[in-house]
Amino acid sequence: MMVADEIRTGTYKQLFHPEQMVTGKEDAANNYARGHYTIGKEVIDLVLDRIRRVTENCTGLQGFLIFHSFGGGTGSGFTSLLMERLSVDYEKKSKFQFSIYPAP
Repeated sequence: MMVADEIRTGTYKQLFHPEQMVTGKEDAANNYARGHYTIGKEVIDLVLDRIRRVTENCTGLQGFLIFHSFGGGTGSGFTSLLMERLSVDYEKKSKFQFSIYPAP
């Protein structure tokens, strides 16, 4: 079972609206380039559309809090792509990154 499936059905399912969860059939295989240039390019528009829908319901959007891992291709590569696109689409909004570093 994937982590996303556990979230959808487990103890924390009430924390996340199912329409806001984005998952795919393959991951970035711990590879920055796959997360940024390959897999990331396939899902970035969907992710930005979900973000747009949420922000349209905000009366006073101040910015974004992004929590991600520096390990793996999704945490590093896709987040890098997402931050680039958020900077274009929401250039005047604050963007704060909280990065988690892998430890041995």
